[in-house]
Amino acid sequence: MNITFIGGGNMAAAMIGGLLQRGSSPEMVTVAEVNADRRAQLQHQFGIHASPTVTEAGINSEICVLAVKPQQLRTVATENATLLHDKLVISIAAGIRAADLSVWMGNHPRIIRAMPNTPCLIGKGMTGLYALPGVGVTQKLQAADVLGAVGSVIWFDDEAQLDAVTAISGSGPAYVFYLLEAMQQAGTELGLSPETARQLSLETFVGASLLAAESHESFSTLRARVTSPGGTTEQAILSLEKANVKSALTTAIEAAYKRSQEIGHILGQS
Repeated sequence: MNITFIGGGNMAAAMIGGLLQRGSSPEMVTVAEVNADRRAQLQHQFGIHASPTVTEAGINSEICVLAVKPQQLRTVATENATLLHDKLVISIAAGIRAADLSVWMGNHPRIIRAMPNTPCLIGKGMTGLYALPGVGVTQKLQAADVLGAVGSVIWFDDEAQLDAVTAISGSGPAYVFYLLEAMQQAGTELGLSPETARQLSLETFVGASLLAAESHESFSTLRARVTSPGGTTEQAILSLEKANVKSALTTAIEAAYKRSQEIGHILGQS
């Protein structure tokens, strides 16, 4: 399948790289990117065609990925609605509802809203997907193939749940990095070098995540197995509970969820 990306930022580049690694030909991928330096970089890196306008790049593609910022999406969608009228359109703009995008494009029926996250940049992403009723089974499979090139995908029947996806996995890498920062800082305050503290923190996070991924047990059960009565881990967990860290994190995720809803309201039709 031929595919066009409108916007050539990091997420688009990750998806292009994933598609090429899966066997897509560079001739099947085009990018419309206004920045000349970025166009040159994409052409050099992937051997694909990149142009400054959608008119040149997207007319022969079955699929178009809108990889622009939420604030730019309405303008891009409106300006290119005629050109994209017969294509499957996938939007990765956070917060923008598929129904609003459809209206901007003249009630375009074939729209899929996707919420990927930054681990897509290394092929370990998590993407939530929602399709308007006008999207066929084959087109849903095509979309899953495109986003699956950079990680795992989950389909949702209720678009409103993508705001929760945004709050959990879309923003989630930042929560992980925040905790890693704290662990590294604690290590250096306890006398370790920044490099050693970083390695200990990072490898522990990676190892624990892989252990959880390979286990069928709940996170709470896995945590309890590390937390021996009267031991060091128990003291750490008791300190976290006393500081209401779990509650604070839940509140933070709820704030991200509400902001995703606000973006859809502010930038959408409402």
